[in-house]
Amino acid sequence: MFGLFGPPKNANGEEHRYYLLPGMGRANRRKRAKVFWASIITGLICSGIFALVLYLLNRRGPSIFHTGD
Repeated sequence: MFGLFGPPKNANGEEHRYYLLPGMGRANRRKRAKVFWASIITGLICSGIFALVLYLLNRRGPSIFHTGD
């Protein structure tokens, strides 16, 4: 039926060639994986530093914010 459900009549290698769009290659996947893991590690480090600062500000004892009444 008008060649819609089968291979074209003059099928050769040139007509079946496909092209990747920019950003669809293996190198881009590797780059995105590196960025992903770098952001995970950076987030863990930043949250750890933030948790340490909160801990140091809220512990009992001498501090720059209260005199230890």
